[in-house]
Amino acid sequence: MTATTQGFVFTDEQRAFRDAIRDFCEHEAGTREQRDALTDGGADTHNQEIYEKVARLGWTGVAIPEEYGGSGGTLVDECIFHEETRKGLLPIYAAGSTGTVAGCYLRYGTEEQKRDVLGAISEGHVMSISISEPEAGSDVGGISCSAKQHDGGFVVNGMKTWCSNAHIADRILLVARTSYEDSPHSGLTMFEIPADSEGLEIRPISTMGGKEVNDLYFTNVFVPEENVVGTVGKAWPQVMAGLNGERLIGAAYALGIAERALDDLVAYVKERKQFGRSIGTFQALSHRIADLAIEVECSRLITYDAAARVEVGRGTGPELTRLTSMAKIKTSETAKKVALEGMQMMGGYGYATEYDMEGHVRRALVTPIWAGTNEIQREIITGTMGLRAR
Repeated sequence: MTATTQGFVFTDEQRAFRDAIRDFCEHEAGTREQRDALTDGGADTHNQEIYEKVARLGWTGVAIPEEYGGSGGTLVDECIFHEETRKGLLPIYAAGSTGTVAGCYLRYGTEEQKRDVLGAISEGHVMSISISEPEAGSDVGGISCSAKQHDGGFVVNGMKTWCSNAHIADRILLVARTSYEDSPHSGLTMFEIPADSEGLEIRPISTMGGKEVNDLYFTNVFVPEENVVGTVGKAWPQVMAGLNGERLIGAAYALGIAERALDDLVAYVKERKQFGRSIGTFQALSHRIADLAIEVECSRLITYDAAARVEVGRGTGPELTRLTSMAKIKTSETAKKVALEGMQMMGGYGYATEYDMEGHVRRALVTPIWAGTNEIQREIITGTMGLRAR
């Protein structure tokens, strides 16, 4: 790909895809009234009816091979999808967790699992992935939710937390401990758990971002052996193999938020007048906006450069890991900066719910936390440079 002022020169198909998403977002969620109606006034982050419309266009399976019901696109295509839907404020936040789950099944699912789950994703079904626990967030080796072998399967007991979209998911991809070994990262296994399983309780966690994350409580939940995804005891390397893609989904999300916040800010400062002229003509604001535009463009460049490199390199190697961590940090911190600066420059109107900027702030603030905190991303980067403490 070749760099331009628009980030990259996409193929004709990718430009058409991008433009189609923009048109769809404008038609379905282009006004505040439409978005409020779709999200219960902003309380919900996901509207299933809209998501199923997206699925019928083939976009929920954009990076899923055609033999499993998808569109056979690339990681770059998937990033375009997440960037543009976030920029267009389309309420389909569950697309992120669903895309991460799709990647896991593509790499480690059996043929039957792929046809079942990837086909369902392509049709618009929501999936969730559950790794974090109260005492095991960044430290995945601290997972204690157990899955013990029993009667041709496993019985799961324990608690999970911060599970995105479990309350609207059909299935949950669970990482649980099946054994204790010398390494804390050994003995972990991935399981497919139907969200309506007997013994599973899903409790929403109230957040400033709306209805998105949940606590999960497992009480003697039976999982048949055929629901193991990948290899028993080897979930750690399996999960790690998919993190480059997860980081780039997070980066594309944050990029879309930053772009929309910048667009809304520029529109506001052109219209708002003080002292007889639009406030955007005052150098105190215009130079700050120029700096924000530079940061957004840098974020776009690193995101698509990373996506293109991962696609070619199949997502392996320390160089690609370093680059995806950099992309996640850059885009999320840019989104946060643009939204907060946007609120400041809009004054009281930036704080008022009448405008979208306060929503941009709420959505941007979590981006340095999800998909691996930026503190952990910096540890990853320094580790690939040989600077991590041993």
